[in-house]
Amino acid sequence: MVCVFCNTKDKSIIAENDLAIAFFDKYPVNEGHVLIIPKRHVSDFFLATTEELQDINNLLCTVKEILDKKFKPTGYNIGVNVGKDAGQTIFHLHFHLIPRYPGDVNDPRGGIRNLKENLIPYPQGENQ
Repeated sequence: MVCVFCNTKDKSIIAENDLAIAFFDKYPVNEGHVLIIPKRHVSDFFLATTEELQDINNLLCTVKEILDKKFKPTGYNIGVNVGKDAGQTIFHLHFHLIPRYPGDVNDPRGGIRNLKENLIPYPQGENQ
């Protein structure tokens, strides 16, 4: 199988370091949605080296500063899908950095908890 992240030349890199690169998602959830990937082909989070994860983390912070200036979001979601049952469709580790804006969803409370119905209801009016 050909890896689209390893074999594509059309990524517009917005930031990079020794072990990772960042580029805008071709199918963004929100304006400014960025993917951050290791340069080495590694299929998921748990197979990445400590050094790769550190460089990815560094890029998350660098790219956040870029997005803050360019798009002025008021929040962010950071996500990683690991495995088919978690929704991973490209089996090259990638972090989603998704800027969030006022009113982009009706009720953002709970953030990624809104992926599916909770096993135990999320408390109303409490901070968890």
